[in-house]
Amino acid sequence: MRAPTMRHLGDVIPLPVSVRPDPAADFPLPADVSVSAAPAATAIAGELAELLRQATGFPVPIVAGLGTVRLLLDDDEAKSPESYRLDIAADGVTLRAPTDQGLFAGLQTIRQLLPGAGAVVLPGGRVEDEPRFPYRGTMLDLARHFYQPADIRSFIDTIAQFKINHLHLHLTDDQGWRLEIEGWPRLTEVSGGEGTGIDGAGPGFLTAQQYAELVAYAATRFVTIVPEIDLPGHVNAAQVAYPELTCDGEPVQPRTDPEVGYSSLCAGKDETYAFVEDVIRVVAALTPGPYLHIGGDEALSTTAEDYRAFMTRVLPLPGKYGKRAIGWHEMAAVDLPATAIPQYWRIEPVDDGVARAAAAGHQVIMSPADRSYLDMKYDESTPLGLDWAGLVGVERSYDWDPADRLPGVGEESLLGVEAPLWSETLRSLADVEFMVFPRLLAIAEIGWTPQAARDWTSFRDRLAAFGPRLEAQGVNFHRSTEIDWTAG
Repeated sequence: MRAPTMRHLGDVIPLPVSVRPDPAADFPLPADVSVSAAPAATAIAGELAELLRQATGFPVPIVAGLGTVRLLLDDDEAKSPESYRLDIAADGVTLRAPTDQGLFAGLQTIRQLLPGAGAVVLPGGRVEDEPRFPYRGTMLDLARHFYQPADIRSFIDTIAQFKINHLHLHLTDDQGWRLEIEGWPRLTEVSGGEGTGIDGAGPGFLTAQQYAELVAYAATRFVTIVPEIDLPGHVNAAQVAYPELTCDGEPVQPRTDPEVGYSSLCAGKDETYAFVEDVIRVVAALTPGPYLHIGGDEALSTTAEDYRAFMTRVLPLPGKYGKRAIGWHEMAAVDLPATAIPQYWRIEPVDDGVARAAAAGHQVIMSPADRSYLDMKYDESTPLGLDWAGLVGVERSYDWDPADRLPGVGEESLLGVEAPLWSETLRSLADVEFMVFPRLLAIAEIGWTPQAARDWTSFRDRLAAFGPRLEAQGVNFHRSTEIDWTAG
C-alpha cells in the first residue's frame, strides 16, 4: 500500500517526456542507503546525498562501490546534454545521463519525488526525459531596482529546481547602471548610487568580482547568466554619469520615473562607439556563457536611420568578443549577424522582422508580454505589477504554444522561451517571488515538456501539490484562486 504522503512518478514540474510507473517497484529507502557516482559527478552526488539525509534522517554516505542510489554517466553525443533516465526499482535507484548537466536535471526530478513528510518511499518505474528547447529562462530587472547578490543566489536556487537554465540580468536602464565597468567608474559611482532606481528606491550595483562570483555560483546550478546592456535607448543613467555620451555634450538630469523612450546614444559620435565597445568587451570578459544581450528596444528617440546605423555597427561586437548577440526583437529591422538571436516581447499577433529573421535561419527566443511577462498583474486585485499587456493569470501563462505564437516562427526556429520580470513596482525579493511564482513554473513546463503532452488540468493539480514545498522553502508565492492549494 502507498504511504499517504507518497508521490506518484509523474508528479513532477515540468512534466517529463516519458513516465512509466511500476508500483510493484516502489523503493522504500533503507537505513543503509548510500550514493555512488562517476568521478565527474561527485558534486551532484553530494547534493543528492544531502537531500536524502534531510528526507530520511539517515547518514547517506557516498561510497566508491555500488550504492543504493547510483549516478552514471553514459557517453552518448546523440542525446541532449540535459537528457536523463531515472530507474526506480525495489532494490535501488539508477540515474544515468550523458553529462553532469543531465544528472543535475534528473536530480531535480528525484528532489520532487521525495515526499514532503512521512515514510520515504520513491515511486517505482522509469522516467526518460529531455528538454523541448535548450533555452528556458527568466529575467530580473536590476536597473529599476537592485537586488543584492544573496537575493539573486536564492532566486537561482529556486528556479533551478524547475529546470530553468538561463537567468537574464537587465543591468542598465534610464534609472540605474548596475555593473562595474573598468575604465568607466562613474557609471556605478553616480548611476548605481543613492537615489537611483524607480522613485530613487533601488540603489546598488555589482562589482566586477561580485558579478563573476554570481556567474560562477549560477554555473553550479547549471544556470547560465545572460547579461544585458540596453542600447541605444534606455541610456539616461549612462549619460548622467558621462555627459559626453549625449549628442550635444550637455549634462542630463537623473530620472527615477518609469517612463521609457526618451533617451538615446548619438549614432554619429565616435565617443559612442568607444564607450559601447569598452562595455561589451568588459562584460564579455566577465561572462563565460555564450550570450550577451544588447537590448535594442524602445529606442523611440532614435531615428530609424540612426537606429540602423547604430545597430549595424554594434551588433557584430559581441561576436568580436566571443559571444552571440541577443536583442529585443526591434533589432530584426536591420541585417543581423548570422548568430544573432531576436527576442520577441510584444503582444501583436504578427511581426514581419522576426519572421524574416527566422526565415534567414536565426533562432528566436519567445517572450510575449501577454503570456510570459511576470510583472503583469495576475488579476485586478494584484497589489503589485502593471497591466498594459493585460492580466496574466497562471492558466494564461500556461495555455499557449511558443511555436504557434508568430506566423513564420515555428518550432524549428525557436531557441526557447523566457519569462521577463521588470521591477517598476517591486522593492524586495519577496515581491519578486510573489510575481514569479507560480507563473514561472508554467513557463518552465512550456520550455521543457513536448507540446502534445501538456495539459492545464494536469499542471494545475501538480502545481497544487507544490504549495507546501514552496512554503517550506520560504518562497513568497501567490496563492492564485485558479489553483486548489488545499489539494496539496
